[in-house]
Amino acid sequence: MKNILLEIENLNIDYFDGETPLAATKDIGFSIFEGETLGIIGESGSGKTSIANAIMRILPANASVSGRISYKNRDILKMDDKEMKKILWNEIAMIFQNSLDVLNPLLTIGEQIAETLREHKSLKRKEAEDITKEYLEKVGLEKDDFKAYPHQLSGGMRQRALIAMGLVCQPKLLIADELTSALDAKTKSEILDLLSNLQKEFNFSLLLISHELDTIASLTERLMVLYRGQLLEEGFTKEILRYQYHPYSRGLINSSTTINVYKDLWGIPARKTLEEGDGCPFYSRCNQKIEICKLERPSLISLEASRKLACHQGGILEVLRGEDISKSFMNKNGQVRACIDCSLYIRQGEFISLVGQSGSGKTTLANILSGVLKKDSGSVLFKKENSEAMKLGSQLGGVQIVFQDPFSSINENFTVLDAVREPLQINKLEDQVEEKVKEYLSRVELENSTGYLARRIHSLSGGQRQRVALARALIMEPELLIADEICSMLDKSTEANILRLLKKLQNEEGFSMIYITHNLNVALKLSDRILVMNEGRIVESGNPVTIMKNPKDKYTKDLIRFNKKNELLLYD
Repeated sequence: MKNILLEIENLNIDYFDGETPLAATKDIGFSIFEGETLGIIGESGSGKTSIANAIMRILPANASVSGRISYKNRDILKMDDKEMKKILWNEIAMIFQNSLDVLNPLLTIGEQIAETLREHKSLKRKEAEDITKEYLEKVGLEKDDFKAYPHQLSGGMRQRALIAMGLVCQPKLLIADELTSALDAKTKSEILDLLSNLQKEFNFSLLLISHELDTIASLTERLMVLYRGQLLEEGFTKEILRYQYHPYSRGLINSSTTINVYKDLWGIPARKTLEEGDGCPFYSRCNQKIEICKLERPSLISLEASRKLACHQGGILEVLRGEDISKSFMNKNGQVRACIDCSLYIRQGEFISLVGQSGSGKTTLANILSGVLKKDSGSVLFKKENSEAMKLGSQLGGVQIVFQDPFSSINENFTVLDAVREPLQINKLEDQVEEKVKEYLSRVELENSTGYLARRIHSLSGGQRQRVALARALIMEPELLIADEICSMLDKSTEANILRLLKKLQNEEGFSMIYITHNLNVALKLSDRILVMNEGRIVESGNPVTIMKNPKDKYTKDLIRFNKKNELLLYD
Protein backbone atom coordinates (compact mmCIF):
# COMPACT_ATOMS: atom_id res chain seq x y z
CA MET A 1 0.00 0.00 0.00
CA LYS A 2 1.26 3.49 -0.90
CA ASN A 3 2.28 5.84 1.89
CA ILE A 4 0.63 9.21 2.46
CA LEU A 5 2.93 11.98 1.23
CA LEU A 6 0.81 15.03 2.08
CA GLU A 7 -2.16 15.22 4.42
CA ILE A 8 -4.34 18.28 4.96
CA GLU A 9 -6.69 18.55 7.94
CA ASN A 10 -9.29 21.26 8.72
CA LEU A 11 -7.68 23.81 6.42
CA ASN A 12 -9.33 27.22 6.75
CA ILE A 13 -8.13 30.15 4.67
CA ASP A 14 -9.63 33.64 5.07
CA TYR A 15 -8.81 36.86 3.26
CA PHE A 16 -9.20 40.21 5.00
CA ASP A 17 -9.99 43.08 2.64
CA GLY A 18 -12.33 44.88 5.01
CA GLU A 19 -14.14 44.28 8.26
CA THR A 20 -15.67 40.99 7.13
CA PRO A 21 -13.26 38.15 6.25
CA LEU A 22 -13.78 36.27 3.00
CA ALA A 23 -13.57 32.52 3.52
CA ALA A 24 -11.61 30.85 0.72
CA THR A 25 -11.72 27.36 2.26
CA LYS A 26 -13.67 25.80 5.12
CA ASP A 27 -12.36 22.74 6.98
CA ILE A 28 -10.79 21.18 3.90
CA GLY A 29 -9.18 17.78 4.43
CA PHE A 30 -7.58 15.30 2.02
CA SER A 31 -4.48 13.19 1.43
CA ILE A 32 -2.09 12.68 -1.48
CA PHE A 33 -0.29 9.35 -1.73
CA GLU A 34 3.18 8.70 -3.05
CA GLY A 35 3.24 8.57 -6.86
CA GLU A 36 -0.45 9.32 -7.37
CA THR A 37 -2.21 12.14 -9.21
CA LEU A 38 -5.05 13.94 -7.44
CA GLY A 39 -7.24 16.41 -9.32
CA ILE A 40 -9.25 19.35 -8.00
CA ILE A 41 -12.11 20.83 -10.03
CA GLY A 42 -14.46 23.68 -9.28
CA GLU A 43 -15.65 26.98 -10.64
CA SER A 44 -13.53 30.12 -10.34
CA GLY A 45 -13.45 31.28 -6.74
CA SER A 46 -13.92 27.81 -5.28
CA GLY A 47 -10.60 27.92 -3.41
CA LYS A 48 -8.44 25.68 -5.60
CA THR A 49 -5.49 28.03 -6.01
CA SER A 50 -5.69 29.12 -2.38
CA ILE A 51 -5.10 25.50 -1.31
CA ALA A 52 -2.06 25.26 -3.61
CA ASN A 53 -0.66 28.55 -2.33
CA ALA A 54 -1.18 27.44 1.28
CA ILE A 55 0.84 24.27 0.63
CA MET A 56 3.62 26.39 -0.88
CA ARG A 57 3.32 28.95 1.95
CA ILE A 58 2.90 31.82 -0.55
CA LEU A 59 -0.48 33.17 0.52
CA PRO A 60 -0.72 36.99 0.46
CA ALA A 61 -0.20 39.06 3.61
CA ASN A 62 -3.94 39.65 4.08
CA ALA A 63 -4.60 35.90 4.36
CA SER A 64 -5.16 34.01 7.58
CA VAL A 65 -4.66 30.24 7.59
CA SER A 66 -5.37 27.56 10.19
CA GLY A 67 -5.45 23.78 10.27
CA ARG A 68 -2.67 21.34 9.46
CA ILE A 69 -0.71 20.67 6.26
CA SER A 70 1.43 17.65 7.01
CA TYR A 71 4.24 16.73 4.60
CA LYS A 72 5.93 13.48 5.59
CA ASN A 73 4.37 13.90 9.03
CA ARG A 74 5.76 17.44 9.49
CA ASP A 75 3.37 20.40 9.66
CA ILE A 76 4.30 22.91 6.95
CA LEU A 77 2.35 25.68 8.65
CA LYS A 78 4.56 25.42 11.74
CA MET A 79 7.91 25.36 9.97
CA ASP A 80 10.19 28.38 10.21
CA ASP A 81 11.49 30.00 7.02
CA LYS A 82 14.75 28.07 7.10
CA GLU A 83 12.95 24.70 7.32
CA MET A 84 10.48 25.75 4.62
CA LYS A 85 13.27 26.75 2.26
CA LYS A 86 14.58 23.18 2.41
CA ILE A 87 11.13 21.88 1.45
CA LEU A 88 10.25 24.29 -1.37
CA TRP A 89 11.32 23.11 -4.86
CA ASN A 90 13.44 20.31 -3.35
CA GLU A 91 10.41 18.44 -1.99
CA ILE A 92 7.37 20.42 -3.16
CA ALA A 93 7.30 22.47 -6.36
CA MET A 94 4.61 24.28 -8.30
CA ILE A 95 3.85 25.06 -11.94
CA PHE A 96 1.92 28.33 -11.94
CA GLN A 97 -0.71 29.47 -14.43
CA ASN A 98 -0.16 32.49 -16.71
CA SER A 99 3.44 31.82 -17.77
CA LEU A 100 4.06 35.38 -18.97
CA ASP A 101 3.17 36.73 -15.54
CA VAL A 102 5.32 34.16 -13.71
CA LEU A 103 8.49 34.33 -15.81
CA ASN A 104 10.82 37.31 -15.48
CA PRO A 105 10.92 39.08 -18.87
CA LEU A 106 14.45 40.42 -18.19
CA LEU A 107 16.07 36.99 -17.67
CA THR A 108 16.45 34.12 -20.10
CA ILE A 109 14.55 30.90 -19.54
CA GLY A 110 17.77 29.10 -18.73
CA GLU A 111 18.89 31.69 -16.20
CA GLN A 112 15.61 31.42 -14.32
CA ILE A 113 15.68 27.61 -14.15
CA ALA A 114 19.38 27.57 -13.20
CA GLU A 115 18.67 30.13 -10.48
CA THR A 116 16.23 27.66 -8.92
CA LEU A 117 19.01 25.05 -8.75
CA ARG A 118 21.59 27.44 -7.34
CA GLU A 119 19.13 28.72 -4.72
CA HIS A 120 17.76 25.38 -3.51
CA LYS A 121 20.54 22.90 -4.37
CA SER A 122 23.51 25.21 -3.70
CA LEU A 123 25.08 24.34 -7.06
CA LYS A 124 27.75 26.30 -8.86
CA ARG A 125 26.78 28.21 -12.01
CA LYS A 126 28.28 25.77 -14.56
CA GLU A 127 26.75 22.69 -12.93
CA ALA A 128 23.35 24.42 -12.64
CA GLU A 129 23.47 25.43 -16.31
CA ASP A 130 24.34 21.89 -17.45
CA ILE A 131 21.46 20.37 -15.46
CA THR A 132 19.11 23.07 -16.77
CA LYS A 133 19.99 22.21 -20.38
CA GLU A 134 19.42 18.54 -19.61
CA TYR A 135 15.94 19.30 -18.27
CA LEU A 136 15.12 21.58 -21.18
CA GLU A 137 15.69 18.57 -23.42
CA LYS A 138 13.61 16.36 -21.14
CA VAL A 139 10.60 18.67 -21.61
CA GLY A 140 11.02 18.79 -25.39
CA LEU A 141 12.97 22.05 -25.76
CA GLU A 142 16.43 22.59 -27.25
CA LYS A 143 19.60 23.32 -25.31
CA ASP A 144 19.81 26.61 -27.20
CA ASP A 145 16.47 27.67 -25.69
CA PHE A 146 18.50 28.30 -22.54
CA LYS A 147 19.31 31.72 -24.01
CA ALA A 148 15.74 32.57 -25.05
CA TYR A 149 13.69 35.21 -23.26
CA PRO A 150 10.06 34.39 -22.33
CA HIS A 151 8.57 36.62 -25.05
CA GLN A 152 10.59 34.74 -27.69
CA LEU A 153 8.85 31.45 -26.93
CA SER A 154 5.35 30.27 -27.76
CA GLY A 155 2.81 29.59 -24.99
CA GLY A 156 3.45 25.86 -25.22
CA MET A 157 7.22 26.33 -25.03
CA ARG A 158 6.90 28.59 -21.99
CA GLN A 159 4.73 25.93 -20.34
CA ARG A 160 7.43 23.33 -21.03
CA ALA A 161 9.98 25.67 -19.45
CA LEU A 162 7.83 26.00 -16.32
CA ILE A 163 7.57 22.20 -16.12
CA ALA A 164 11.36 22.00 -16.32
CA MET A 165 11.62 24.60 -13.56
CA GLY A 166 9.21 22.62 -11.41
CA LEU A 167 11.04 19.31 -11.86
CA VAL A 168 14.67 20.39 -12.00
CA CYS A 169 15.14 19.91 -8.22
CA GLN A 170 13.38 16.51 -8.44
CA PRO A 171 10.55 17.20 -5.96
CA LYS A 172 8.37 14.47 -4.50
CA LEU A 173 5.19 16.54 -4.98
CA LEU A 174 4.44 18.72 -8.00
CA ILE A 175 1.48 21.11 -7.95
CA ALA A 176 0.15 22.17 -11.37
CA ASP A 177 -2.34 25.07 -11.39
CA GLU A 178 -4.34 25.34 -14.63
CA LEU A 179 -1.46 23.79 -16.54
CA THR A 180 -3.10 23.80 -19.99
CA SER A 181 -5.90 26.37 -19.81
CA ALA A 182 -4.27 28.83 -22.24
CA LEU A 183 -3.03 26.27 -24.78
CA ASP A 184 -4.44 25.09 -28.11
CA ALA A 185 -5.66 21.50 -28.40
CA LYS A 186 -2.51 20.11 -30.09
CA THR A 187 -0.10 21.79 -27.65
CA LYS A 188 -2.27 20.78 -24.70
CA SER A 189 -2.18 17.13 -25.77
CA GLU A 190 1.61 17.28 -26.10
CA ILE A 191 2.00 18.87 -22.64
CA LEU A 192 -0.26 16.26 -21.02
CA ASP A 193 1.67 13.40 -22.66
CA LEU A 194 4.92 15.01 -21.55
CA LEU A 195 3.83 15.39 -17.93
CA SER A 196 2.49 11.83 -17.84
CA ASN A 197 5.79 10.44 -19.15
CA LEU A 198 7.83 12.56 -16.73
CA GLN A 199 5.73 11.36 -13.80
CA LYS A 200 6.44 7.76 -14.80
CA GLU A 201 10.16 8.55 -15.03
CA PHE A 202 10.50 10.45 -11.73
CA ASN A 203 7.58 8.92 -9.78
CA PHE A 204 6.50 12.23 -8.22
CA SER A 205 3.01 12.85 -6.84
CA LEU A 206 0.92 15.38 -8.74
CA LEU A 207 -1.77 17.73 -7.47
CA LEU A 208 -3.55 18.93 -10.61
CA ILE A 209 -5.85 21.95 -10.44
CA SER A 210 -7.94 22.49 -13.53
CA HIS A 211 -11.35 23.44 -14.86
CA GLU A 212 -10.69 21.39 -18.01
CA LEU A 213 -12.21 17.96 -17.58
CA ASP A 214 -10.28 16.39 -20.46
CA THR A 215 -7.06 17.34 -18.66
CA ILE A 216 -8.42 15.89 -15.41
CA ALA A 217 -9.58 12.71 -17.15
CA SER A 218 -6.26 12.08 -18.88
CA LEU A 219 -3.95 12.56 -15.88
CA THR A 220 -5.67 12.01 -12.53
CA GLU A 221 -6.54 8.89 -10.58
CA ARG A 222 -8.63 10.54 -7.87
CA LEU A 223 -10.73 13.68 -8.01
CA MET A 224 -12.09 16.25 -5.57
CA VAL A 225 -14.98 18.60 -6.35
CA LEU A 226 -14.70 21.96 -4.61
CA TYR A 227 -17.36 24.66 -4.32
CA ARG A 228 -17.00 27.96 -2.47
CA GLY A 229 -14.20 26.58 -0.36
CA GLN A 230 -15.89 23.33 0.63
CA LEU A 231 -15.27 19.79 -0.53
CA LEU A 232 -18.53 18.32 -1.86
CA GLU A 233 -17.46 15.06 -3.50
CA GLU A 234 -14.36 12.90 -3.72
CA GLY A 235 -13.61 9.63 -5.47
CA PHE A 236 -11.87 7.90 -8.35
CA THR A 237 -11.84 10.19 -11.37
CA LYS A 238 -13.40 7.70 -13.80
CA GLU A 239 -16.24 6.98 -11.37
CA ILE A 240 -17.09 10.65 -10.77
CA LEU A 241 -16.95 11.51 -14.47
CA ARG A 242 -19.24 8.57 -15.23
CA TYR A 243 -21.75 8.97 -12.36
CA GLN A 244 -21.99 11.97 -10.06
CA TYR A 245 -23.60 11.90 -6.63
CA HIS A 246 -23.65 15.64 -5.90
CA PRO A 247 -25.86 18.02 -7.96
CA TYR A 248 -22.95 20.45 -8.24
CA SER A 249 -20.62 17.77 -9.60
CA ARG A 250 -23.23 16.87 -12.21
CA GLY A 251 -23.65 20.52 -13.17
CA LEU A 252 -19.91 20.99 -13.61
CA ILE A 253 -19.52 17.90 -15.76
CA ASN A 254 -22.62 18.69 -17.82
CA SER A 255 -21.01 22.06 -18.61
CA SER A 256 -17.99 20.49 -20.29
CA THR A 257 -17.74 20.62 -24.08
CA THR A 258 -15.15 17.85 -24.15
CA ILE A 259 -17.36 15.37 -22.29
CA ASN A 260 -20.67 16.49 -23.82
CA VAL A 261 -19.76 16.67 -27.49
CA TYR A 262 -23.37 16.37 -28.72
CA LYS A 263 -25.41 18.19 -26.07
CA ASP A 264 -26.32 21.84 -25.99
CA LEU A 265 -24.69 23.32 -22.87
CA TRP A 266 -26.65 25.18 -20.22
CA GLY A 267 -24.36 25.37 -17.20
CA ILE A 268 -25.44 25.58 -13.57
CA PRO A 269 -28.12 28.20 -12.80
CA ALA A 270 -26.70 31.29 -11.10
CA ARG A 271 -27.00 31.78 -7.35
CA LYS A 272 -30.53 32.91 -6.55
CA THR A 273 -29.44 34.78 -3.43
CA LEU A 274 -26.18 36.23 -2.15
CA GLU A 275 -27.00 35.38 1.46
CA GLU A 276 -24.21 33.71 3.40
CA GLY A 277 -25.15 31.21 6.05
CA ASP A 278 -24.08 28.17 7.99
CA GLY A 279 -25.69 25.69 5.62
CA CYS A 280 -24.65 23.96 2.42
CA PRO A 281 -22.71 26.35 0.15
CA PHE A 282 -24.68 25.06 -2.87
CA TYR A 283 -28.06 25.74 -1.21
CA SER A 284 -29.13 28.71 -3.34
CA ARG A 285 -28.43 26.87 -6.63
CA CYS A 286 -29.70 23.44 -5.68
CA ASN A 287 -33.07 22.16 -6.92
CA GLN A 288 -33.47 19.41 -4.34
CA LYS A 289 -32.74 21.44 -1.19
CA ILE A 290 -34.63 20.95 2.05
CA GLU A 291 -34.74 23.08 5.20
CA ILE A 292 -31.71 21.51 6.90
CA CYS A 293 -29.58 22.39 3.86
CA LYS A 294 -29.98 26.07 4.74
CA LEU A 295 -29.24 25.62 8.43
CA GLU A 296 -26.39 23.10 8.66
CA ARG A 297 -23.32 22.46 6.57
CA PRO A 298 -23.28 18.80 5.49
CA SER A 299 -20.36 16.68 6.65
CA LEU A 300 -18.19 14.83 4.18
CA ILE A 301 -19.02 11.16 4.70
CA SER A 302 -17.83 7.94 3.07
CA LEU A 303 -20.42 6.27 0.86
CA GLU A 304 -18.06 3.43 0.04
CA ALA A 305 -14.36 2.77 0.33
CA SER A 306 -13.43 5.11 -2.52
CA ARG A 307 -16.23 7.69 -2.52
CA LYS A 308 -17.08 10.62 -0.24
CA LEU A 309 -20.00 13.04 -0.37
CA ALA A 310 -21.26 16.11 1.48
CA CYS A 311 -25.05 16.25 0.95
CA HIS A 312 -27.94 16.14 3.42
CA GLN A 313 -30.05 14.30 0.84
CA GLY A 314 -27.44 11.60 0.34
CA GLY A 315 -26.76 12.78 -3.21
CA ILE A 316 -28.93 13.24 -6.29
CA LEU A 317 -32.32 11.74 -5.52
CA GLU A 318 -34.01 9.11 -7.61
CA VAL A 319 -37.40 10.46 -8.68
CA LEU A 320 -38.89 7.47 -10.49
CA ARG A 321 -37.99 3.85 -11.13
CA GLY A 322 -39.77 1.32 -13.29
CA GLU A 323 -38.97 -2.37 -13.04
CA ASP A 324 -39.99 -5.11 -15.50
CA ILE A 325 -42.98 -3.17 -16.86
CA SER A 326 -45.10 -5.12 -19.33
CA LYS A 327 -48.30 -4.23 -21.17
CA SER A 328 -50.30 -6.03 -23.88
CA PHE A 329 -53.31 -5.06 -25.98
CA MET A 330 -55.78 -7.10 -27.98
CA ASN A 331 -56.62 -6.22 -31.58
CA LYS A 332 -58.25 -8.08 -34.46
CA ASN A 333 -55.01 -10.00 -35.06
CA GLY A 334 -54.65 -11.10 -31.47
CA GLN A 335 -52.38 -9.96 -28.64
CA VAL A 336 -49.90 -7.14 -29.16
CA ARG A 337 -47.10 -6.84 -26.61
CA ALA A 338 -46.48 -3.08 -26.41
CA CYS A 339 -44.04 -3.15 -23.46
CA ILE A 340 -41.95 -6.14 -22.47
CA ASP A 341 -40.01 -6.16 -19.19
CA CYS A 342 -39.05 -2.49 -19.44
CA SER A 343 -36.85 -1.14 -16.65
CA LEU A 344 -35.57 2.41 -16.23
CA TYR A 345 -34.86 5.07 -13.64
CA ILE A 346 -34.56 8.84 -13.63
CA ARG A 347 -32.84 11.06 -11.06
CA GLN A 348 -33.73 14.55 -9.89
CA GLY A 349 -33.01 17.16 -12.56
CA GLU A 350 -32.08 14.57 -15.17
CA PHE A 351 -33.18 14.76 -18.81
CA ILE A 352 -33.55 11.40 -20.53
CA SER A 353 -34.88 10.68 -24.01
CA LEU A 354 -36.77 7.58 -25.06
CA VAL A 355 -35.93 6.99 -28.72
CA GLY A 356 -37.47 4.55 -31.16
CA GLN A 357 -39.53 4.20 -34.30
CA SER A 358 -43.32 4.40 -34.40
CA GLY A 359 -44.91 1.38 -32.74
CA SER A 360 -41.91 0.59 -30.56
CA GLY A 361 -43.89 1.09 -27.33
CA LYS A 362 -42.63 4.53 -26.31
CA THR A 363 -46.03 6.14 -25.78
CA THR A 364 -47.42 3.11 -23.97
CA LEU A 365 -44.50 3.20 -21.55
CA ALA A 366 -44.90 6.96 -21.06
CA ASN A 367 -48.60 6.58 -20.28
CA ILE A 368 -47.83 3.87 -17.71
CA LEU A 369 -45.14 5.96 -16.03
CA SER A 370 -47.46 8.97 -15.83
CA GLY A 371 -50.35 6.93 -14.42
CA VAL A 372 -52.60 7.43 -17.46
CA LEU A 373 -52.48 3.70 -18.29
CA LYS A 374 -52.31 0.63 -16.04
CA LYS A 375 -49.53 -1.87 -16.52
CA ASP A 376 -50.07 -5.63 -16.70
CA SER A 377 -47.05 -6.41 -14.56
CA GLY A 378 -43.96 -4.87 -13.05
CA SER A 379 -43.64 -1.90 -10.70
CA VAL A 380 -43.40 1.88 -10.86
CA LEU A 381 -41.96 3.66 -7.82
CA PHE A 382 -42.11 7.42 -7.35
CA LYS A 383 -39.59 8.47 -4.70
CA LYS A 384 -39.42 4.81 -3.68
CA GLU A 385 -43.19 4.50 -3.11
CA ASN A 386 -45.79 2.67 -5.19
CA SER A 387 -46.95 5.22 -7.76
CA GLU A 388 -50.40 3.65 -8.33
CA ALA A 389 -51.50 4.49 -4.80
CA MET A 390 -50.31 8.07 -5.04
CA LYS A 391 -52.37 9.55 -7.93
CA LEU A 392 -49.32 11.38 -9.16
CA GLY A 393 -51.12 13.38 -11.83
CA SER A 394 -53.49 14.86 -9.24
CA GLN A 395 -50.96 16.30 -6.81
CA LEU A 396 -48.53 19.16 -6.78
CA GLY A 397 -44.98 17.88 -7.19
CA GLY A 398 -46.08 14.68 -8.95
CA VAL A 399 -45.86 13.57 -12.58
CA GLN A 400 -47.36 15.41 -15.56
CA ILE A 401 -47.48 14.46 -19.22
CA VAL A 402 -47.72 16.68 -22.30
CA PHE A 403 -49.24 14.82 -25.23
CA GLN A 404 -48.23 14.71 -28.86
CA ASP A 405 -51.15 16.45 -30.57
CA PRO A 406 -51.72 20.07 -29.47
CA PHE A 407 -54.91 20.19 -31.55
CA SER A 408 -56.75 17.45 -29.67
CA SER A 409 -55.16 17.40 -26.18
CA ILE A 410 -57.06 20.53 -25.02
CA ASN A 411 -60.76 21.36 -25.50
CA GLU A 412 -60.86 23.85 -28.38
CA ASN A 413 -63.72 25.81 -26.81
CA PHE A 414 -61.75 26.51 -23.61
CA THR A 415 -60.28 29.91 -23.09
CA VAL A 416 -56.56 30.05 -22.33
CA LEU A 417 -57.47 30.73 -18.70
CA ASP A 418 -59.80 27.71 -18.61
CA ALA A 419 -57.19 25.41 -20.15
CA VAL A 420 -54.32 26.31 -17.85
CA ARG A 421 -56.30 26.45 -14.61
CA GLU A 422 -58.29 23.23 -15.21
CA PRO A 423 -55.79 20.89 -13.47
CA LEU A 424 -55.87 23.10 -10.37
CA GLN A 425 -59.67 23.18 -10.32
CA ILE A 426 -60.07 19.44 -10.88
CA ASN A 427 -57.75 18.76 -7.96
CA LYS A 428 -59.28 21.49 -5.79
CA LEU A 429 -56.09 23.57 -5.68
CA GLU A 430 -57.80 26.87 -6.29
CA ASP A 431 -55.81 29.37 -4.24
CA GLN A 432 -54.91 32.48 -6.35
CA VAL A 433 -55.60 30.59 -9.55
CA GLU A 434 -55.59 33.47 -12.02
CA GLU A 435 -52.31 34.86 -10.72
CA LYS A 436 -50.72 31.42 -11.06
CA VAL A 437 -52.05 31.10 -14.62
CA LYS A 438 -50.49 34.45 -15.53
CA GLU A 439 -47.20 33.42 -13.95
CA TYR A 440 -46.98 30.16 -15.88
CA LEU A 441 -48.03 31.72 -19.17
CA SER A 442 -45.14 34.12 -18.69
CA ARG A 443 -42.78 31.22 -17.97
CA VAL A 444 -43.67 29.58 -21.28
CA GLU A 445 -43.21 32.93 -23.03
CA LEU A 446 -46.86 33.65 -23.80
CA GLU A 447 -48.83 36.79 -23.14
CA ASN A 448 -50.66 36.95 -19.83
CA SER A 449 -52.91 39.92 -20.48
CA THR A 450 -56.64 39.80 -19.75
CA GLY A 451 -57.34 39.73 -23.47
CA TYR A 452 -55.04 36.76 -24.05
CA LEU A 453 -56.53 34.84 -21.11
CA ALA A 454 -59.94 35.20 -22.79
CA ARG A 455 -58.81 33.85 -26.17
CA ARG A 456 -60.26 30.51 -27.27
CA ILE A 457 -57.90 27.61 -27.84
CA HIS A 458 -59.14 27.15 -31.42
CA SER A 459 -57.76 30.62 -32.27
CA LEU A 460 -54.19 29.70 -31.33
CA SER A 461 -51.43 28.33 -33.56
CA GLY A 462 -49.97 24.87 -32.99
CA GLY A 463 -46.93 26.33 -31.25
CA GLN A 464 -49.08 28.50 -28.99
CA ARG A 465 -51.28 25.53 -28.12
CA GLN A 466 -48.26 23.46 -27.16
CA ARG A 467 -46.99 26.27 -24.93
CA VAL A 468 -50.42 26.38 -23.27
CA ALA A 469 -50.16 22.62 -22.76
CA LEU A 470 -46.75 23.11 -21.15
CA ALA A 471 -48.11 25.83 -18.85
CA ARG A 472 -51.02 23.54 -17.97
CA ALA A 473 -48.58 20.79 -16.95
CA LEU A 474 -46.06 23.01 -15.17
CA ILE A 475 -48.68 24.77 -13.07
CA MET A 476 -48.90 21.50 -11.11
CA GLU A 477 -45.19 21.93 -10.25
CA PRO A 478 -44.25 18.40 -11.31
CA GLU A 479 -41.05 16.72 -10.18
CA LEU A 480 -41.20 14.70 -13.40
CA LEU A 481 -42.47 15.99 -16.73
CA ILE A 482 -43.04 13.56 -19.60
CA ALA A 483 -43.22 15.05 -23.09
CA ASP A 484 -44.52 12.67 -25.76
CA GLU A 485 -43.43 13.74 -29.26
CA ILE A 486 -44.63 17.25 -28.43
CA CYS A 487 -43.06 18.81 -31.53
CA SER A 488 -43.90 16.19 -34.14
CA MET A 489 -46.82 18.20 -35.54
CA LEU A 490 -45.03 21.56 -35.53
CA ASP A 491 -42.87 23.27 -38.15
CA LYS A 492 -39.12 23.13 -37.59
CA SER A 493 -38.71 26.73 -36.47
CA THR A 494 -41.50 26.38 -33.91
CA GLU A 495 -40.05 23.03 -32.84
CA ALA A 496 -36.65 24.61 -32.18
CA ASN A 497 -38.22 27.38 -30.10
CA ILE A 498 -40.35 24.93 -28.08
CA LEU A 499 -37.37 22.65 -27.39
CA ARG A 500 -35.12 25.49 -26.24
CA LEU A 501 -37.91 26.75 -23.99
CA LEU A 502 -38.43 23.27 -22.57
CA LYS A 503 -34.75 22.75 -21.81
CA LYS A 504 -34.44 26.26 -20.34
CA LEU A 505 -37.36 25.64 -17.98
CA GLN A 506 -36.02 22.23 -16.99
CA ASN A 507 -32.56 23.63 -16.29
CA GLU A 508 -33.84 26.59 -14.25
CA GLU A 509 -36.56 24.83 -12.27
CA GLY A 510 -34.83 21.49 -11.84
CA PHE A 511 -37.66 19.07 -12.66
CA SER A 512 -36.79 15.72 -14.21
CA MET A 513 -37.75 15.09 -17.80
CA ILE A 514 -38.55 12.13 -20.03
CA TYR A 515 -38.68 13.22 -23.66
CA ILE A 516 -40.14 10.79 -26.18
CA THR A 517 -38.98 11.13 -29.77
CA HIS A 518 -38.12 9.25 -32.93
CA ASN A 519 -35.52 11.93 -33.77
CA LEU A 520 -32.07 10.83 -32.61
CA ASN A 521 -30.50 14.24 -33.31
CA VAL A 522 -32.97 15.96 -30.97
CA ALA A 523 -32.26 13.37 -28.27
CA LEU A 524 -28.50 13.91 -28.63
CA LYS A 525 -28.86 17.66 -28.13
CA LEU A 526 -31.15 17.50 -25.11
CA SER A 527 -30.33 14.39 -23.11
CA ASP A 528 -28.20 13.35 -20.18
CA ARG A 529 -29.05 9.75 -21.07
CA ILE A 530 -30.75 8.08 -24.03
CA LEU A 531 -32.87 4.91 -23.85
CA VAL A 532 -33.42 3.14 -27.16
CA MET A 533 -36.68 1.22 -27.53
CA ASN A 534 -37.54 -1.38 -30.16
CA GLU A 535 -40.46 -3.82 -30.41
CA GLY A 536 -41.59 -3.12 -26.87
CA ARG A 537 -38.18 -3.53 -25.22
CA ILE A 538 -35.56 -1.07 -23.99
CA VAL A 539 -32.62 -2.48 -25.92
CA GLU A 540 -29.92 0.00 -24.95
CA SER A 541 -29.21 2.93 -22.66
CA GLY A 542 -26.33 5.30 -22.05
CA ASN A 543 -25.15 8.87 -22.36
CA PRO A 544 -25.11 10.39 -25.88
CA VAL A 545 -21.39 9.77 -26.39
CA THR A 546 -21.65 6.11 -25.34
CA ILE A 547 -24.66 5.55 -27.59
CA MET A 548 -22.97 7.13 -30.62
CA LYS A 549 -19.44 5.83 -30.15
CA ASN A 550 -20.08 2.34 -28.81
CA PRO A 551 -23.61 1.08 -29.59
CA LYS A 552 -24.23 -2.52 -28.60
CA ASP A 553 -27.66 -3.43 -30.00
CA LYS A 554 -28.24 -4.03 -33.73
CA TYR A 555 -31.27 -1.72 -33.79
CA THR A 556 -29.23 1.12 -32.23
CA LYS A 557 -26.49 0.59 -34.81
CA ASP A 558 -29.09 0.71 -37.60
CA LEU A 559 -30.63 3.86 -36.12
CA ILE A 560 -27.24 5.59 -36.06
CA ARG A 561 -26.39 4.39 -39.58
CA PHE A 562 -29.67 5.70 -41.03
CA ASN A 563 -29.11 8.97 -39.17
CA LYS A 564 -25.64 9.39 -40.67
CA LYS A 565 -26.94 8.43 -44.12
CA ASN A 566 -29.48 11.25 -43.94
CA GLU A 567 -26.73 13.67 -42.88
CA LEU A 568 -24.65 12.67 -45.92
CA LEU A 569 -27.62 13.27 -48.22
CA LEU A 570 -27.96 16.78 -46.82
CA TYR A 571 -24.29 17.72 -47.14
CA ASP A 572 -23.19 15.66 -50.13
